[in-house]
Amino acid sequence: MTFKEFKKELNGNRVEGELIKTVFYSLLTSFIVLGILYSLKFRFIEDFMSTKGYFLFFAALSYSLFVPTIRQVRAYREFACMAGMMIGMTLGMIGGFLSGFFVASTNGMFIGSVFGMFVGMSLGIWNGKCCGIMGIMEGMMAGFMGGLMGAMTAFMLFNDHLIASMVIVFLISSVILVSLNYLIYREMKLEERKLKEDHLRTFVISFVLIILTAWLMVYGPRSGVFG
Repeated sequence: MTFKEFKKELNGNRVEGELIKTVFYSLLTSFIVLGILYSLKFRFIEDFMSTKGYFLFFAALSYSLFVPTIRQVRAYREFACMAGMMIGMTLGMIGGFLSGFFVASTNGMFIGSVFGMFVGMSLGIWNGKCCGIMGIMEGMMAGFMGGLMGAMTAFMLFNDHLIASMVIVFLISSVILVSLNYLIYREMKLEERKLKEDHLRTFVISFVLIILTAWLMVYGPRSGVFG
């Protein structure tokens, strides 16, 4: 019954009613940025679409799932310890794993690991702080592990169905992130929203993440395997 209520709230007046719109705004931002970069620079790079285009596309899709969750967490500000730890762990782990996976697929394990840890730990700490130091620590540990694991997974699969693996990883991660949205709703459905904000933060986060990812994939250092 609660999940049916959650689906109804996706068209309601609570912050859950803004999740789909936030996904759309994030995707719009990322695709506009990528379109501009492609028309100005990337189209002149040989085999760009086959070597980097797929990964940038799925990176944009992934970031569009991070941003609504960040907005949902910020709307309620404070969570019980267990819920806050789940928020920090999930965003840290999935954020680190996916970003590390995408960059490692084009640049190698070291750069993928560093970028994955940076994104995962940043998201984990930022959102995990909603329940204090335990959430911060959980987010930090999850981001650290997720970044390394995502990059390592991509590197191990480099010559073994990497694109297919990326699709599978993305689909599983999407289910986990949507489940987190539901968990937050279930925990806070009796609470009032504490923060209302416009979508400027949505645009900024999406812009920064996709720019960093695109720059690293195209101009960042590569391991010897990638020449």
